[in-house]
Amino acid sequence: MRTVLIVEDDPVNARVFSKILTKRGGLSVKHTENVEEVMQIVHSGEADIILMDVSLARSVYQGKSVDGIKITQMLKADPQTKDVPVILVTAHAMQGDRENFLKQSGADGYISKPVVDHQEFVDQILALLPNQ
Repeated sequence: MRTVLIVEDDPVNARVFSKILTKRGGLSVKHTENVEEVMQIVHSGEADIILMDVSLARSVYQGKSVDGIKITQMLKADPQTKDVPVILVTAHAMQGDRENFLKQSGADGYISKPVVDHQEFVDQILALLPNQ
């Protein structure tokens, strides 16, 4: 079974995403906002794809505040984790933000919150899953 790692600091969003992905997508789900844990999960190959909240309010890594863009940059800069697809999720989507976020972070895709069309959400994630 393919696993989606949800990096999200809002437990309600995390629950909603988990439910949609397991019920509609038939995917398994892990959730954490702890950056060390994110790195550990991705390095050990336990995540096939990552849903990354852009604005992580409480996330700190090696003593510094980091957001989803920064974490994505770190994952994409690491030869061991660069091929794991990352989809940015954000509620603050202004025109142009999407391109900026994608360019800055090196992420593979982008989803705006709130997620209205559950099927489209699942399809977007399934489309980016690496073929096994």
